[in-house]
Amino acid sequence: MNTDRIMLKKVNIGGYKSFQPEGQEISFGDITVLLGANGSGKSNLVSFFRMLNYLTTKGLQIYIERQGSASSLLYYGAKTTNHIDFSLSFEQCKPDGCRTTMYEGTLSYGMPDRLFLSKEKVTYKRTAESIPKEYYITSNLVESGLSEDSHTPSKILIKILSQIRAYQFHDTSDTAKIKMKGYVEDCGYLRSDAGNLAAFLKSMKEKPEWKKYYDRIIRHIQKVMPQFFDFEFENPSANDKYVMLNWYDNTKDYLFGPHQISDGSLRYMALTALLLQPPEMLPGVIVLDEPELGLHPTALAELAAMIRMVSANCQVIIATQSTRLVDEFEPDQIVVVERDEENHCSQFKRLDKDKLKDWVTHYSMSELWEKNVLGGQP
Repeated sequence: MNTDRIMLKKVNIGGYKSFQPEGQEISFGDITVLLGANGSGKSNLVSFFRMLNYLTTKGLQIYIERQGSASSLLYYGAKTTNHIDFSLSFEQCKPDGCRTTMYEGTLSYGMPDRLFLSKEKVTYKRTAESIPKEYYITSNLVESGLSEDSHTPSKILIKILSQIRAYQFHDTSDTAKIKMKGYVEDCGYLRSDAGNLAAFLKSMKEKPEWKKYYDRIIRHIQKVMPQFFDFEFENPSANDKYVMLNWYDNTKDYLFGPHQISDGSLRYMALTALLLQPPEMLPGVIVLDEPELGLHPTALAELAAMIRMVSANCQVIIATQSTRLVDEFEPDQIVVVERDEENHCSQFKRLDKDKLKDWVTHYSMSELWEKNVLGGQP
């Protein structure tokens, strides 16, 4: 386990989509499983992390445009809510003590239908220090000024925030990028939709220091697809700078293309590549949005095992409604997400292992969910 890694400890969000303006705090561990019904607000937390990526790379206005409008990001729209508040707290512990860093921001609504950064603040403190230090960041309001700030904590934060990556591998349609030819040099990291999966795997296979990780990926795919043998990344010509996710089965006498793989198998290949890549390539936090889609129960068990494995090197946040997947994790790793009908907002509640100890001796987590012992049922 990487004991020097920086951990995301908690997030507080207010006024964003289904998060009420008063704010909702969510804590995180090595593994955090968000379990909730449709419409409970799980995906809104995932989309917040996506927005954060855009915000810290000066792409906030692009994100807003892709969402349709700024008002749609506000709790019940701009007539009800005029700003979004958020904060993220990180902790890094070493033998000589721990350091906590908090990044806070406020996105205020303005005409014509825009969000601008009216506040950016950084607070940091070492264990031995009794009083935290803080400072505000000067920005042009339209985009974050964090990447241009000269303070050391800001430089650390921008690196941390860029390493929180959300992934969703749902699109396996005929025109999905994962099924198309991709530029062979697009292999620095796996993209959020796995659109560069072929280039990513090819790079791993061809680097001697990473080949063992590629071989591990192949073995785990074969556990779920016994007929699968290996990928084939040979370019048709030396001048061809594009590669496709072609593969052989164990007869090795016919080359298949990505259109000849089931949707569930294709998603499992992407998940395996993401979770079993070399540790030095991993992001700091992996956010998975409904990774169970189209997976067989055997594949779900393998997915959970890979999540536990990778959590030694990076944090994993999973948004799911699969009770079969939830059965693979401990109660205190689960956060139940439900709709608060009285206050018309999402509520995130981490389960208490001690309070459930009598229940879990007789029932699985999925059975407790179905009995509504855990809450979160529609």
